Amino acid sequence: MDKILSGDGTSIAYRRHGDGPPVILVGGALSTATDGASLAALLAPRFTVVTYDRRGRGASGDGGPYTLRREIEDLAAVAAAAGERVSLFGMLSGGALALEAAAAGLPVDLLAVYEPPYTPGAAGLLYKSRCTALLHRLLASGDRGGAVELYLTGTGVAEETIARMRRAPLWAGLEAVAHTLAYDDALLGDGSVPAARFASVSARTLVATGGFSTASARETALTLAAALPRARHRTLTGQTRDVAPQAIAPVLAEFFARSCSFLRAAS
Repeated sequence: MDKILSGDGTSIAYRRHGDGPPVILVGGALSTATDGASLAALLAPRFTVVTYDRRGRGASGDGGPYTLRREIEDLAAVAAAAGERVSLFGMLSGGALALEAAAAGLPVDLLAVYEPPYTPGAAGLLYKSRCTALLHRLLASGDRGGAVELYLTGTGVAEETIARMRRAPLWAGLEAVAHTLAYDDALLGDGSVPAARFASVSARTLVATGGFSTASARETALTLAAALPRARHRTLTGQTRDVAPQAIAPVLAEFFARSCSFLRAAS
């Protein structure tokens, strides 16, 4: 993997795949660049796809206390390494990060997100508040496994599945990045869709959800799409929160390729 320094001097590791207009994949909670490899391989015939380890994960560093500004600077550094104006695809909380970066002024014309996990509404905000408090207690006590289990439970993973995961080799890797769950929690704020802030996003945006995802996820996506000036919503038939790379890749390829053609024609 290549590395680049972020604004605060933290080393951020990234990898390029393929050739063409640059697309950066922004992973969600607990993910590393490796988790985006399958999707990157499917998009690589048409795009230069960049995957990266967000701070505190994989081969990237983790300097200083976490702030959203630093995560945006990390993404900006990766975008600069791509060499030109980029497109972004953000998965789950990575979608929230991509949106925040665009709102903060990162030059992005084309932006796609899949189910950013905001929790609007009184019940959702209360749930987010309680989860935040519990997550910080678990991490403060050193219970990394408990923090991972809290996250997985909140995303709908069954208890018996979590029990099997705890016995599998992958669990150690999840615990190794468990502290970054607090980072993803922080970038989501109180859980509401920051509509006023996102009103400044000028990028053409695709907000996608799965046809088998929860009703709240679909409602949140529609709220988000309505808040973004140039957004449209699309439902991926048969998909859940854990979208298959083979299902999302053609949707992204079509969106980025058609939008790129539109932008070239307009320039």
